[in-house]
Amino acid sequence: MTNTQSLGTIEATNPVLAVAPLKEETEMLWATDKITALYCRLSVEDLKEDKKGGKEDESNSIQNQKMILLQYAKEHRFPNPTFFVDDGYSGTNYDRPGFQAMLAEIEAGRVAVCCTKDLSRLGRNSSLTGLYINFTFPKYNVRYIAINDHFDTIDPNSTDSDIAGIKNWFNEFFAKDTSRKIRAVNKAKGERGVPLTVNVPFGYRKDPEDKTKWVVDEAAALVVKRIFKLCMEGRGPMQIAKLLQEEKVLNPTVYKKREGINTPSPETADPYHWNTNTVVHILERREYTGCTVNFKTYTNSIWDKKQRETPVEKQAVFYNTHPAIIEQEVFDKVQEIRQQRHRRTKTGKSSLFSGMVYCADCEAKMRYCTTNYFEKRQDHFVCANYRSNTGSCSAHFIRAVVLEELVWMHMRTVISYVSRYEDHFRAVMEQKLRLSSEAAIRGHKKRLAQAEKRLGELDRLFIRIYEDNVAGRITDEKFSMMSKTYEDEQAQLKEEIQTLQQEIEVQERQIENLEQFIQRVRKYEDLDELTPYALRELVKAIYIEAPDKSSGKRHQGIRISYDLVGFIPVEELLKQERRDRSHAVPEKIRYYFLMTPAHYGGA
Repeated sequence: MTNTQSLGTIEATNPVLAVAPLKEETEMLWATDKITALYCRLSVEDLKEDKKGGKEDESNSIQNQKMILLQYAKEHRFPNPTFFVDDGYSGTNYDRPGFQAMLAEIEAGRVAVCCTKDLSRLGRNSSLTGLYINFTFPKYNVRYIAINDHFDTIDPNSTDSDIAGIKNWFNEFFAKDTSRKIRAVNKAKGERGVPLTVNVPFGYRKDPEDKTKWVVDEAAALVVKRIFKLCMEGRGPMQIAKLLQEEKVLNPTVYKKREGINTPSPETADPYHWNTNTVVHILERREYTGCTVNFKTYTNSIWDKKQRETPVEKQAVFYNTHPAIIEQEVFDKVQEIRQQRHRRTKTGKSSLFSGMVYCADCEAKMRYCTTNYFEKRQDHFVCANYRSNTGSCSAHFIRAVVLEELVWMHMRTVISYVSRYEDHFRAVMEQKLRLSSEAAIRGHKKRLAQAEKRLGELDRLFIRIYEDNVAGRITDEKFSMMSKTYEDEQAQLKEEIQTLQQEIEVQERQIENLEQFIQRVRKYEDLDELTPYALRELVKAIYIEAPDKSSGKRHQGIRISYDLVGFIPVEELLKQERRDRSHAVPEKIRYYFLMTPAHYGGA
């Protein structure tokens, strides 16, 4: 180690391992290679406390801690003073870079003395601080000194040593009190709709005139919109990340740093590298719809800093707090697509319909099958439960090109009909949805009432067996077994009740959903080809029926469930329109499409 570094060159960074200047080296009495660890710490909370009243307490600054510690070391002629610094780290967290570096030196046997300005600089957990003072330091023959607290382990019989535990407790109390105050302030802000996140989502900036408000960053917002559009077209997060990297789009961290926006994330070596998790985080962030979401995470205590996710129902959501980048409908559709994740084929190819095609009989997803040796017309879907002579389902099979042709034919018919006969479509679908909703709501409410009644019965049964156990009428073992059974049933019933309530809400919104569907259809009145975006926005699922070969030819039906409205009876609508209107109607397109061998290229 060198002892020639000047005081002016010592910077308060995390961590800092620097040798203090010693003009009086020759006056040092100890001939040793061991160092004197001078530990400095200043947390953000300490700094705020010091600045109360508009005046900073200079004694607590890193620079002044260094001066105090260095002067003390020189006056007592301690050998090789070396600084270890943690600037901006809480005393409740002992996983600090500077502190851990000092511990590594101690455990290596290279430290003779450890000095801090006071006990609170070492930490604010009375148990852990006591452990270091009473166990770790003595174990490695390290003398510990807290200057302002007059604490020195060289004199264990000192009265100041006797009250060290009390001082550590007060330091811990201070940390807890500060934490409570900060939590109370954040809770009040969060309940008012003030964004609690320090890092503004990619696509927004803080309003220069009001830091609590967000404004759209147009350049970044274009990237966010593109990511959502790609997802709507059936691209997965990995595909999206790869595409953005190939197109040399700056990742959020690099973009923010180059734009002068603060971000805690370290800059990547490749500015165009997009992590898959980054894409996922953007796709799942509700703030892009124009709302503020507070209390998304929590910690168990001031000692446990691990961030845990708050259940969605307990998060605070405030709508229309800033301009939306993504429409709510698009965001909801993307979340639905994200839940329909599908495995990519070994070829790397994916179908327009991947994740949307289901077997009409067993309702399992149908696998997209392709190879590098297939022509496009040979790519096909097959039921995931079908295995020749061994599977649990029959051979539900359809070629991808045929499926695309039939789906586009059906969608084009629906779009055309709604565009020309919107009122008639609305009337027919309202009646259909109302009938189905009323039946579903009646069934759900009946089951809901039964579940709630049984839940009340279980509460009474639990009280009864508890009283029987106290009175000695049933053993502890039987009580434990019965209570466990009742608790499991209660948990299942509560989950079922929540699901039923959600289903009832969905059914009650059916008419509202119909209007949303009509609005979507209007956007595609001039659509001249099937696009991934239009498909994902309008269609929810496609069901493939088993082939019918009874006539000597292969016939197969498909059913299309549209988003928000379910199955649309196209044939019925066209028949009614023919009866109600004298003018010509489009060529009838059957709801169940019949496919001839020609569709399969002779298959």
